[in-house]
Amino acid sequence: MPKSTRTEKDSLGTREIAGDRYYGIQTTRALENYPISGMRAHPALIRAFGMVKEAAAEANRELGLVDTKIADAIIQAAKEVQQGKWNSEFVVDVFQAGAGVSFHMNTNEVIANRGVEFLGGELGDYSKVHPNDHVNYGQSTNDVFPTGMRLATLLELENLYPVLDSLVSALEKKGKEFHEILKSGRTHMQDAVPMRLGQEFAAYAGAVRRAEDAIRASAELLRELGLGGSAVGTGINTHPDYREKAIKNLARISGQKLLPANDMRYAMQSNLPMAAVSSALRNLALEVIRISNDLRLLSSGPNTGFAEINLPALQPGSSIMPGKINPVIPELAAMVSFQVIGNDVAVAMAVQAGQLELNVMMPTMAYSVLQSITILTNMLRQFTDKCVAGITANANRCNFYVQATVSLATALNPYIGYAKAAEVAKESVATGNSIIQIVRERKLLTEEQIKQILDPARMTEPRPPIKD
Repeated sequence: MPKSTRTEKDSLGTREIAGDRYYGIQTTRALENYPISGMRAHPALIRAFGMVKEAAAEANRELGLVDTKIADAIIQAAKEVQQGKWNSEFVVDVFQAGAGVSFHMNTNEVIANRGVEFLGGELGDYSKVHPNDHVNYGQSTNDVFPTGMRLATLLELENLYPVLDSLVSALEKKGKEFHEILKSGRTHMQDAVPMRLGQEFAAYAGAVRRAEDAIRASAELLRELGLGGSAVGTGINTHPDYREKAIKNLARISGQKLLPANDMRYAMQSNLPMAAVSSALRNLALEVIRISNDLRLLSSGPNTGFAEINLPALQPGSSIMPGKINPVIPELAAMVSFQVIGNDVAVAMAVQAGQLELNVMMPTMAYSVLQSITILTNMLRQFTDKCVAGITANANRCNFYVQATVSLATALNPYIGYAKAAEVAKESVATGNSIIQIVRERKLLTEEQIKQILDPARMTEPRPPIKD
């Protein structure tokens, strides 16, 4: 049984640590100094740091820089960290000391103490495995944190991509399902020319697909790593072969394509990759807000709105109005997307705040980007399964609007000119008579021409003018 407490010492003095805790004195100081939000590191960041520590220990073992038994213990402990076994021991607040030193030392201490156990020692016996001298050999927070942050982002994005693919597929399916349903388009929130309901949904799919492509493209910047740069990107206290070996190990362990940055100083000074991914996530959020707002408009009603589509009914919508059903998933989608946009602002401010050889604002970048990916992934899964997949069309309502839109007059332009077509539209608005009725009364076209020219389906794709 572990002792109830143990005493640990650092350059500032001593602290009593709970005897069963795997973190140590530097983590304890961080707990004292940063009781800010109560939020802890994202699981993907913990996992990525475990991978970095395993990769580094393998390289140091191969190069003869860390004793084989000690390195093996570190590797075994790092694997457990990757498995999430010790997530409860990662207790440093997400808002902490600059550069993430506290979180990094939290990682080193947990791995060291678990390694101590593997070698038969008691927690806190750092003569067996030391957080700095062994777990952190040849490393600095300044190269480990940007490496771990980039890797964690790549790993978390792997959860987002299939969800985006499913959303695109669901929207494309609706595009095909609704292809034959004609409706009025709307621009400036006013009547526009006819279109197909399926065309709207196919366009939504195209927007999401392009947003995903942009995320994937920006994520490529994350694959360049500065691991081995040590304190300022010069590689001080590292073996000449360490950098290449460690990153090669990390690529194998993580299953990600990773490569050494051609300039280690760049990889430590600049967080361009995080800004690029964050802005791509923001752009996805902007599209989701737009699409979710459209779905709310198109489903508004049931009696006094557009009511062109029906969203799945998921829960009662009012504590006072009986029978009311709200578009809860599109509302959720918008609110989550607002948070992603806010996170991007925080990332942007952090990325520009670096000075000289280091950007110390990395903890807030990591938290913001990883949270954005996670909440987008979870929200878009619900958006696809509980909203888009269950949308149905009100064909009769759509047909009513396509026959009623005054912008049917647009099809008259090539035959009677814009000015006369505008007069027809104006009369339709003033009298409530349809465009077809007015054209017929004014004898502007023959019945055969009316049938062809004012056919809404014909207006949904490019066609040459009808000749006499």
